Amino acid sequence: MKFPDLLERFIYYAMIDTGSDENSKTFPSTEGQAVLAERLKAELVEIGLSDACINEHGYVLASLSSTNAGPTPAIALIAHLDTSPDVSGHGVTPQVHRDYDGEDISLSMDPEIILAADNNPPLKDKIGNTIITTDGTTLLGADDKAGIAEIMSAVKYLISHPEIPRPHIRVIFTPDEEIGKSSDMITTQEIGADFGYTIDGGDAGEIEDETFCADTVKIIVKGVNVHPGYAKDRIANAVKIASEIIENLPKGYLSPETTEDREGYIHPHHISGTVERAEIKMLIRDFTEQGLMEKEDFISSLVHDARRRHPLSDIVFEIERSYRNMKQVLESHPEVVEIAEEAIARSGLTSARTAVRGGTDGARLCFMGLPTPNIFTGGHNFHSRYEWISLEDMEKAAEVIVRLMELWASKAPVR
Repeated sequence: MKFPDLLERFIYYAMIDTGSDENSKTFPSTEGQAVLAERLKAELVEIGLSDACINEHGYVLASLSSTNAGPTPAIALIAHLDTSPDVSGHGVTPQVHRDYDGEDISLSMDPEIILAADNNPPLKDKIGNTIITTDGTTLLGADDKAGIAEIMSAVKYLISHPEIPRPHIRVIFTPDEEIGKSSDMITTQEIGADFGYTIDGGDAGEIEDETFCADTVKIIVKGVNVHPGYAKDRIANAVKIASEIIENLPKGYLSPETTEDREGYIHPHHISGTVERAEIKMLIRDFTEQGLMEKEDFISSLVHDARRRHPLSDIVFEIERSYRNMKQVLESHPEVVEIAEEAIARSGLTSARTAVRGGTDGARLCFMGLPTPNIFTGGHNFHSRYEWISLEDMEKAAEVIVRLMELWASKAPVR
């Protein structure tokens, strides 16, 4: 199965700066996402999805009708427009390394900026492939420009091969996934599908049917500021109190840098403030809601102790719910994952169910009533200047989408 425009599509999309901004007051949060959305709408219309549109909140939506005479389930193919704000997406210059030889890949003229084969074990399976990397100064944006390119190429292939049966397909490109807002301004009615698949995963063959449960803890320390020359027994330094709370977090465990597999963590990722007011944000992650609550109770106890030690201060503890483990929903719809596994097998790959140490659009959509597991794109080292992807794995992802639609075309509609 050939997708001759896949590489060109991906490189073009990657070069558009769509980094999201959690401090923005607009939706989408950045103008670049709107630029990419307009491009995709035009391309969808060009390949035959004449109803392609951008809604008032910047989501791209389009439909491809079923080849069946009778009814079939409606399936949504979903990817996100934005890239992570953690590393710059401005001036992305993809580097194409053909016929990869298994050695380290130099990303720039600086000899210290290399993609080391020893530190990237999946590279050993890609000898002879075409590898796309950054130039070492930005991220690449395979998360999720690869997913977008794969959906676009697969849909074009299906249109060009009407002999391949397909169900009713909905194509959805969402803004601001990287800052947790991609499901905020859309409903399942607007998506218009019975089941969905995000194309937003990692290594070839993987299907993610489980995510973290996620919350954000916000701690606001309200201090008391007086002239430091006359501050004895009168000052409550919010910066020091906030630092003290962070200092009392566990050392050697319960942090992203010390956990793996199914271990959860507490991750202080933002602190700011003055003597009078300081704010901490912590990401809380666990695969079970019970584990999430235990970590939040632990932080609450640190705040309680800080209040006791600093009676002049006022410390506010808040929990913002983010998303929950989509496994809770997908267990009631096993066929959604099983059909994806069959599509992966028919594409010549070995499928692997994995639990993603993060979240996807699907985590929110599952609890909105749209069962949505996550399928691989082929990308590696997301959110990093060392991000890379194999063109051959991207081609397999596009093939999996085609096989997936072919399988769904034989299914009875949802009642």
